[in-house]
Amino acid sequence: MKRSGTATLPLHYGKVPPWLYERMSILGLSIVEVILADYGKNEVLKRLADPFWFQSFGAVMGMDWHSSGITTSVMGALKRSINPVSKELGLYICGGKGRFSKETPNELLLIADKTGLDGNDLVRASKLSAKVDNTAIQDGYQLYLHNFILSDEGSWSVVQQGMNDFDGTARRYHWHSENMESFVDAPHKGIQGINRGNILNLTATEAQENRKGILEISHTNSEKIMQDFANLILPNHHDVRASDVDLKKLGTLLYMTRENQPENFEELLLLKGVGPRTLQSLALVSEVIHGAPSRFRDPARFSFAHGGKDGHPFPVPINVYDETISILQKGIEKSKLGNSDKLQSINKLHTVISEAEKNFTPDFDINEVMKEERQNSWRFGGKTVFGDAEKPAPSKPIQLSLF
Repeated sequence: MKRSGTATLPLHYGKVPPWLYERMSILGLSIVEVILADYGKNEVLKRLADPFWFQSFGAVMGMDWHSSGITTSVMGALKRSINPVSKELGLYICGGKGRFSKETPNELLLIADKTGLDGNDLVRASKLSAKVDNTAIQDGYQLYLHNFILSDEGSWSVVQQGMNDFDGTARRYHWHSENMESFVDAPHKGIQGINRGNILNLTATEAQENRKGILEISHTNSEKIMQDFANLILPNHHDVRASDVDLKKLGTLLYMTRENQPENFEELLLLKGVGPRTLQSLALVSEVIHGAPSRFRDPARFSFAHGGKDGHPFPVPINVYDETISILQKGIEKSKLGNSDKLQSINKLHTVISEAEKNFTPDFDINEVMKEERQNSWRFGGKTVFGDAEKPAPSKPIQLSLF
Protein backbone atom coordinates (compact mmCIF):
# COMPACT_ATOMS: atom_id res chain seq x y z
CA MET A 1 0.00 0.00 0.00
CA LYS A 2 1.20 3.49 -0.78
CA ARG A 3 0.31 5.92 1.94
CA SER A 4 0.04 9.68 1.90
CA GLY A 5 0.88 9.72 5.60
CA THR A 6 0.77 7.99 8.95
CA ALA A 7 0.14 9.60 12.31
CA THR A 8 -0.70 8.85 15.90
CA LEU A 9 -4.24 10.03 16.60
CA PRO A 10 -4.95 10.01 20.36
CA LEU A 11 -8.60 9.28 21.10
CA HIS A 12 -10.33 12.23 22.77
CA TYR A 13 -13.81 11.92 24.19
CA GLY A 14 -16.42 14.60 24.78
CA LYS A 15 -18.46 16.92 22.60
CA VAL A 16 -17.59 20.08 20.75
CA PRO A 17 -19.29 23.02 22.52
CA PRO A 18 -22.09 24.69 20.51
CA TRP A 19 -20.29 28.06 20.42
CA LEU A 20 -17.40 26.42 18.54
CA TYR A 21 -19.40 23.97 16.42
CA GLU A 22 -21.51 26.79 14.97
CA ARG A 23 -18.42 28.74 13.99
CA MET A 24 -16.67 25.67 12.58
CA SER A 25 -19.65 25.11 10.28
CA ILE A 26 -19.60 28.70 9.02
CA LEU A 27 -15.82 28.95 8.60
CA GLY A 28 -15.62 25.51 7.00
CA LEU A 29 -18.28 26.42 4.44
CA SER A 30 -16.57 29.74 3.69
CA ILE A 31 -13.21 28.07 3.07
CA VAL A 32 -14.83 25.45 0.83
CA GLU A 33 -16.65 28.18 -1.13
CA VAL A 34 -13.41 30.03 -1.84
CA ILE A 35 -11.65 26.82 -2.92
CA LEU A 36 -14.60 26.02 -5.19
CA ALA A 37 -14.53 29.49 -6.76
CA ASP A 38 -10.76 29.50 -7.32
CA TYR A 39 -9.95 25.85 -8.02
CA GLY A 40 -13.14 23.83 -8.56
CA LYS A 41 -14.95 20.86 -7.05
CA ASN A 42 -12.28 18.25 -7.57
CA GLU A 43 -9.77 20.35 -5.66
CA VAL A 44 -12.04 20.28 -2.61
CA LEU A 45 -12.22 16.49 -2.84
CA LYS A 46 -8.45 16.28 -3.34
CA ARG A 47 -7.81 18.41 -0.26
CA LEU A 48 -10.12 16.29 1.90
CA ALA A 49 -8.23 13.21 0.69
CA ASP A 50 -4.91 14.67 1.90
CA PRO A 51 -4.29 13.65 5.56
CA PHE A 52 -1.96 16.60 6.19
CA TRP A 53 -4.30 19.22 4.74
CA PHE A 54 -7.27 17.71 6.60
CA GLN A 55 -5.47 17.94 9.94
CA SER A 56 -4.43 21.55 9.24
CA PHE A 57 -7.99 22.40 8.18
CA GLY A 58 -9.31 21.11 11.49
CA ALA A 59 -6.65 22.98 13.46
CA VAL A 60 -7.39 26.33 11.79
CA MET A 61 -11.05 25.83 12.75
CA GLY A 62 -10.21 25.76 16.47
CA MET A 63 -10.31 22.03 17.17
CA ASP A 64 -7.64 20.28 19.23
CA TRP A 65 -4.79 20.18 16.74
CA HIS A 66 -3.74 16.55 17.19
CA SER A 67 -6.70 14.51 18.38
CA SER A 68 -8.97 12.00 16.65
CA GLY A 69 -11.88 14.35 17.37
CA ILE A 70 -10.87 16.53 14.42
CA THR A 71 -12.23 13.90 12.03
CA THR A 72 -15.68 13.66 13.59
CA SER A 73 -16.13 17.37 14.25
CA VAL A 74 -14.83 18.63 10.89
CA MET A 75 -16.91 16.21 8.83
CA GLY A 76 -19.99 16.83 11.00
CA ALA A 77 -19.64 20.60 10.68
CA LEU A 78 -19.12 20.40 6.92
CA LYS A 79 -22.11 18.11 6.41
CA ARG A 80 -24.28 20.48 8.42
CA SER A 81 -23.24 23.56 6.42
CA ILE A 82 -22.71 22.15 2.92
CA ASN A 83 -25.71 19.87 2.44
CA PRO A 84 -28.37 22.62 2.69
CA VAL A 85 -26.68 24.35 -0.29
CA SER A 86 -25.46 21.22 -2.08
CA LYS A 87 -27.35 21.95 -5.29
CA GLU A 88 -25.69 25.36 -5.54
CA LEU A 89 -22.21 24.09 -4.65
CA GLY A 90 -22.36 20.78 -6.49
CA LEU A 91 -20.99 18.94 -3.44
CA TYR A 92 -22.68 16.43 -1.14
CA ILE A 93 -21.60 14.78 2.12
CA CYS A 94 -23.03 11.44 3.24
CA GLY A 95 -22.58 9.26 6.30
CA GLY A 96 -21.08 10.16 9.64
CA LYS A 97 -20.33 8.56 12.97
CA GLY A 98 -21.90 5.37 14.29
CA ARG A 99 -25.46 4.81 13.11
CA PHE A 100 -25.20 7.73 10.66
CA SER A 101 -22.57 5.84 8.68
CA LYS A 102 -25.16 3.15 7.90
CA GLU A 103 -27.36 5.75 6.21
CA THR A 104 -24.73 6.37 3.51
CA PRO A 105 -26.23 4.02 0.86
CA ASN A 106 -29.70 5.57 1.17
CA GLU A 107 -28.26 9.07 1.05
CA LEU A 108 -26.24 8.23 -2.06
CA LEU A 109 -29.26 6.82 -3.87
CA LEU A 110 -31.25 9.99 -3.14
CA ILE A 111 -28.39 12.14 -4.46
CA ALA A 112 -28.14 9.95 -7.55
CA ASP A 113 -31.83 10.55 -8.26
CA LYS A 114 -31.27 14.30 -8.10
CA THR A 115 -28.06 14.43 -10.12
CA GLY A 116 -28.43 11.59 -12.62
CA LEU A 117 -25.35 9.79 -11.30
CA ASP A 118 -25.16 6.01 -11.06
CA GLY A 119 -26.34 5.38 -7.52
CA ASN A 120 -25.43 1.69 -7.52
CA ASP A 121 -21.81 2.46 -8.42
CA LEU A 122 -21.60 5.06 -5.67
CA VAL A 123 -23.09 2.70 -3.08
CA ARG A 124 -20.65 0.02 -4.21
CA ALA A 125 -17.72 2.41 -3.82
CA SER A 126 -18.87 3.37 -0.33
CA LYS A 127 -19.31 -0.22 0.83
CA LEU A 128 -16.05 -1.45 -0.69
CA SER A 129 -13.95 1.35 0.79
CA ALA A 130 -15.36 0.50 4.23
CA LYS A 131 -14.94 -3.24 3.70
CA VAL A 132 -11.31 -2.87 2.66
CA ASP A 133 -10.36 -0.77 5.69
CA ASN A 134 -12.35 -2.87 8.14
CA THR A 135 -11.63 -6.37 6.80
CA ALA A 136 -8.99 -6.51 4.07
CA ILE A 137 -6.63 -4.49 6.24
CA GLN A 138 -6.53 -6.17 9.64
CA ASP A 139 -4.55 -3.61 11.63
CA GLY A 140 -6.48 -3.71 14.90
CA TYR A 141 -8.80 -0.82 14.05
CA GLN A 142 -12.58 -1.13 13.73
CA LEU A 143 -14.34 1.58 11.74
CA TYR A 144 -16.77 3.77 13.61
CA LEU A 145 -16.97 6.71 11.19
CA HIS A 146 -17.54 6.76 7.43
CA ASN A 147 -18.08 9.88 5.32
CA PHE A 148 -18.53 9.78 1.56
CA ILE A 149 -18.09 13.15 -0.16
CA LEU A 150 -19.02 13.50 -3.82
CA SER A 151 -19.53 16.09 -6.53
CA ASP A 152 -22.44 16.27 -8.95
CA GLU A 153 -19.91 15.27 -11.63
CA GLY A 154 -19.33 11.87 -10.02
CA SER A 155 -15.92 12.35 -8.38
CA TRP A 156 -15.69 11.38 -4.72
CA SER A 157 -13.56 11.10 -1.62
CA VAL A 158 -13.93 9.00 1.51
CA VAL A 159 -12.81 9.98 5.00
CA GLN A 160 -13.27 7.21 7.55
CA GLN A 161 -11.81 6.38 10.92
CA GLY A 162 -11.24 3.30 13.04
CA MET A 163 -10.63 2.80 16.74
CA ASN A 164 -8.18 0.54 18.52
CA ASP A 165 -9.71 -0.30 21.91
CA PHE A 166 -6.49 -1.88 23.13
CA ASP A 167 -4.30 1.24 23.06
CA GLY A 168 -6.85 4.04 22.80
CA THR A 169 -5.72 5.34 19.42
CA ALA A 170 -7.48 5.99 16.13
CA ARG A 171 -6.52 5.58 12.50
CA ARG A 172 -7.96 7.72 9.74
CA TYR A 173 -8.20 6.46 6.15
CA HIS A 174 -8.45 8.70 3.07
CA TRP A 175 -9.67 7.69 -0.39
CA HIS A 176 -9.95 9.68 -3.62
CA SER A 177 -11.59 8.47 -6.85
CA GLU A 178 -9.14 10.36 -9.06
CA ASN A 179 -6.58 8.08 -10.70
CA MET A 180 -7.74 5.08 -8.67
CA GLU A 181 -7.88 1.90 -10.71
CA SER A 182 -8.75 -0.65 -8.07
CA PHE A 183 -10.32 -1.01 -4.64
CA VAL A 184 -8.04 -3.87 -3.70
CA ASP A 185 -4.63 -2.98 -5.14
CA ALA A 186 -2.98 -0.13 -3.16
CA PRO A 187 -6.11 2.04 -3.31
CA HIS A 188 -5.62 4.54 -0.50
CA LYS A 189 -4.82 8.20 -0.95
CA GLY A 190 -3.69 8.21 2.66
CA ILE A 191 -3.86 6.46 6.00
CA GLN A 192 -3.18 8.05 9.35
CA GLY A 193 -2.32 6.07 12.46
CA ILE A 194 0.56 4.91 14.61
CA ASN A 195 2.90 2.41 12.95
CA ARG A 196 2.58 -0.87 14.83
CA GLY A 197 4.71 -3.07 12.58
CA ASN A 198 3.47 -5.80 10.29
CA ILE A 199 -0.26 -6.09 9.61
CA LEU A 200 -2.42 -8.26 7.39
CA ASN A 201 -2.94 -6.05 4.32
CA LEU A 202 -4.74 -7.78 1.48
CA THR A 203 -4.70 -4.53 -0.50
CA ALA A 204 -0.92 -4.55 -0.85
CA THR A 205 0.35 -5.04 -4.39
CA GLU A 206 2.37 -8.02 -3.17
CA ALA A 207 -0.88 -9.74 -2.13
CA GLN A 208 -2.26 -9.87 -5.66
CA GLU A 209 -2.28 -13.67 -5.81
CA ASN A 210 -4.04 -13.85 -2.45
CA ARG A 211 -6.82 -11.61 -3.69
CA LYS A 212 -8.03 -13.78 -6.54
CA GLY A 213 -11.78 -14.01 -6.32
CA ILE A 214 -12.17 -10.70 -4.49
CA LEU A 215 -14.48 -8.20 -6.18
CA GLU A 216 -12.53 -5.50 -8.01
CA ILE A 217 -13.84 -2.34 -9.61
CA SER A 218 -11.76 -0.57 -12.23
CA HIS A 219 -12.09 2.95 -13.61
CA THR A 220 -11.31 3.19 -17.32
CA ASN A 221 -9.24 5.87 -19.03
CA SER A 222 -7.34 6.66 -15.85
CA GLU A 223 -3.74 6.45 -14.75
CA LYS A 224 -2.93 5.73 -11.14
CA ILE A 225 -0.65 8.37 -9.73
CA MET A 226 0.10 7.82 -6.06
CA GLN A 227 2.16 10.37 -4.14
CA ASP A 228 4.10 9.42 -1.03
CA PHE A 229 4.18 11.96 1.78
CA ALA A 230 6.51 12.10 4.76
CA ASN A 231 5.17 10.51 7.91
CA LEU A 232 3.25 12.73 10.28
CA ILE A 233 3.61 11.63 13.89
CA LEU A 234 0.99 13.21 16.12
CA PRO A 235 2.07 13.10 19.78
CA ASN A 236 0.01 12.38 22.86
CA HIS A 237 0.79 15.70 24.54
CA HIS A 238 -1.95 18.33 24.33
CA ASP A 239 0.32 21.35 24.45
CA VAL A 240 1.98 22.78 21.33
CA ARG A 241 5.77 22.65 21.46
CA ALA A 242 8.52 24.05 19.29
CA SER A 243 9.13 20.58 17.87
CA ASP A 244 5.53 20.46 16.61
CA VAL A 245 5.75 23.45 14.28
CA ASP A 246 7.90 24.87 11.51
CA LEU A 247 9.40 27.80 13.41
CA LYS A 248 10.52 29.58 10.26
CA LYS A 249 7.00 29.63 8.85
CA LEU A 250 5.42 30.56 12.18
CA GLY A 251 8.05 33.19 12.93
CA THR A 252 7.59 34.85 9.54
CA LEU A 253 3.82 34.91 10.06
CA LEU A 254 4.11 36.53 13.50
CA TYR A 255 6.69 39.07 12.37
CA MET A 256 4.80 40.07 9.24
CA THR A 257 1.40 40.42 10.91
CA ARG A 258 2.54 41.92 14.22
CA GLU A 259 5.86 43.70 13.97
CA ASN A 260 6.07 44.91 10.38
CA GLN A 261 2.42 45.19 9.43
CA PRO A 262 2.21 48.72 7.92
CA GLU A 263 5.13 48.20 5.57
CA ASN A 264 4.04 44.78 4.37
CA PHE A 265 0.31 45.30 4.04
CA GLU A 266 -0.01 48.97 3.15
CA GLU A 267 -1.04 48.01 -0.38
CA LEU A 268 -3.80 45.73 0.90
CA LEU A 269 -6.22 48.64 1.23
CA LEU A 270 -9.27 46.40 1.37
CA LEU A 271 -7.92 44.94 4.61
CA LYS A 272 -7.32 48.38 6.11
CA GLY A 273 -8.43 48.57 9.70
CA VAL A 274 -7.94 44.86 10.34
CA GLY A 275 -5.88 44.42 13.49
CA PRO A 276 -2.66 42.39 13.76
CA ARG A 277 -4.38 39.52 15.58
CA THR A 278 -7.02 39.10 12.87
CA LEU A 279 -4.35 39.36 10.16
CA GLN A 280 -2.59 36.45 11.85
CA SER A 281 -5.73 34.31 11.59
CA LEU A 282 -6.55 35.44 8.07
CA ALA A 283 -3.04 34.59 6.90
CA LEU A 284 -3.36 31.01 8.17
CA VAL A 285 -6.85 30.66 6.68
CA SER A 286 -5.43 31.99 3.40
CA GLU A 287 -2.73 29.35 3.54
CA VAL A 288 -5.30 26.57 4.04
CA ILE A 289 -7.11 27.86 0.94
CA HIS A 290 -4.17 28.60 -1.35
CA GLY A 291 -1.12 26.83 0.11
CA ALA A 292 0.81 24.10 -1.68
CA PRO A 293 0.77 20.57 -0.21
CA SER A 294 4.23 21.07 1.30
CA ARG A 295 2.80 23.81 3.57
CA PHE A 296 0.81 21.37 5.72
CA ARG A 297 3.53 19.17 7.19
CA ASP A 298 3.11 20.82 10.63
CA PRO A 299 -0.64 20.98 11.36
CA ALA A 300 0.02 22.36 14.86
CA ARG A 301 1.04 25.69 13.30
CA PHE A 302 -2.53 26.24 12.10
CA SER A 303 -3.79 26.19 15.67
CA PHE A 304 -2.22 29.67 15.95
CA ALA A 305 -5.18 30.97 13.95
CA HIS A 306 -7.97 30.24 16.42
CA GLY A 307 -6.41 28.27 19.27
CA GLY A 308 -8.09 25.13 20.56
CA LYS A 309 -11.19 24.26 22.56
CA ASP A 310 -9.07 22.69 25.33
CA GLY A 311 -6.93 25.83 25.60
CA HIS A 312 -3.93 24.62 23.59
CA PRO A 313 -2.02 26.49 22.36
CA PHE A 314 -4.43 29.11 23.78
CA PRO A 315 -8.20 29.64 24.20
CA VAL A 316 -10.32 30.14 21.09
CA PRO A 317 -10.45 33.94 20.45
CA ILE A 318 -14.15 34.28 19.62
CA ASN A 319 -13.94 37.94 18.57
CA VAL A 320 -11.09 37.21 16.15
CA TYR A 321 -12.85 34.08 14.88
CA ASP A 322 -16.01 36.07 14.13
CA GLU A 323 -14.08 38.85 12.40
CA THR A 324 -12.27 36.32 10.24
CA ILE A 325 -15.59 34.73 9.23
CA SER A 326 -17.12 38.15 8.52
CA ILE A 327 -14.24 39.21 6.24
CA LEU A 328 -14.36 35.93 4.33
CA GLN A 329 -18.14 36.00 3.92
CA LYS A 330 -18.14 39.61 2.71
CA GLY A 331 -15.44 38.73 0.22
CA ILE A 332 -17.44 35.74 -1.03
CA GLU A 333 -20.62 37.79 -1.42
CA LYS A 334 -18.81 40.55 -3.32
CA SER A 335 -17.10 37.96 -5.50
CA LYS A 336 -20.50 36.53 -6.46
CA LEU A 337 -21.46 40.03 -7.58
CA GLY A 338 -18.36 40.32 -9.75
CA ASN A 339 -16.01 42.06 -7.32
CA SER A 340 -13.32 39.68 -6.09
CA ASP A 341 -10.88 42.31 -4.81
CA LYS A 342 -11.27 41.40 -1.14
CA LEU A 343 -10.71 37.68 -1.75
CA GLN A 344 -7.69 38.56 -3.88
CA SER A 345 -6.34 40.61 -0.97
CA ILE A 346 -6.67 37.60 1.32
CA ASN A 347 -4.85 35.48 -1.24
CA LYS A 348 -2.11 38.13 -1.46
CA LEU A 349 -1.76 38.01 2.32
CA HIS A 350 -0.60 34.41 2.07
CA THR A 351 1.62 35.19 -0.92
CA VAL A 352 3.41 38.09 0.79
CA ILE A 353 4.18 36.01 3.88
CA SER A 354 5.32 32.98 1.88
CA GLU A 355 7.72 35.17 -0.10
CA ALA A 356 9.14 36.70 3.10
CA GLU A 357 10.01 33.25 4.49
CA LYS A 358 12.91 32.97 2.05
CA ASN A 359 14.94 35.59 3.92
CA PHE A 360 13.61 35.13 7.45
CA THR A 361 15.61 33.63 10.31
CA PRO A 362 13.48 32.70 13.33
CA ASP A 363 14.68 34.09 16.65
CA PHE A 364 11.81 33.91 19.12
CA ASP A 365 10.48 31.79 21.97
CA ILE A 366 7.29 30.00 21.01
CA ASN A 367 6.40 29.67 24.70
CA GLU A 368 6.46 33.46 25.06
CA VAL A 369 4.12 33.76 22.07
CA MET A 370 1.63 31.38 23.66
CA LYS A 371 2.00 33.12 27.02
CA GLU A 372 1.18 36.44 25.41
CA GLU A 373 -1.83 34.94 23.61
CA ARG A 374 -3.17 33.53 26.88
CA GLN A 375 -2.68 36.78 28.78
CA ASN A 376 -4.51 38.70 26.05
CA SER A 377 -7.16 36.03 25.55
CA TRP A 378 -9.78 37.86 27.61
CA ARG A 379 -9.48 40.82 25.22
CA PHE A 380 -10.41 38.59 22.27
CA GLY A 381 -13.34 36.83 23.95
CA GLY A 382 -11.28 33.72 24.64
CA LYS A 383 -13.21 30.53 25.38
CA THR A 384 -12.45 26.90 26.15
CA VAL A 385 -14.62 23.95 27.16
CA PHE A 386 -13.78 24.96 30.72
CA GLY A 387 -15.21 28.48 30.45
CA ASP A 388 -14.32 32.03 29.48
CA ALA A 389 -10.78 33.39 29.67
CA GLU A 390 -10.30 35.68 32.64
CA LYS A 391 -8.39 38.93 32.81
CA PRO A 392 -5.01 38.22 34.42
CA ALA A 393 -3.81 39.99 37.51
CA PRO A 394 -1.65 43.08 36.78
CA SER A 395 1.93 42.17 36.00
CA LYS A 396 4.91 43.40 34.06
CA PRO A 397 4.04 43.53 30.30
CA ILE A 398 5.54 40.80 28.13
CA GLN A 399 8.05 42.08 25.62
CA LEU A 400 7.81 39.82 22.60
CA SER A 401 10.75 40.10 20.21
CA LEU A 402 10.70 38.44 16.83
CA PHE A 403 13.87 39.99 15.48
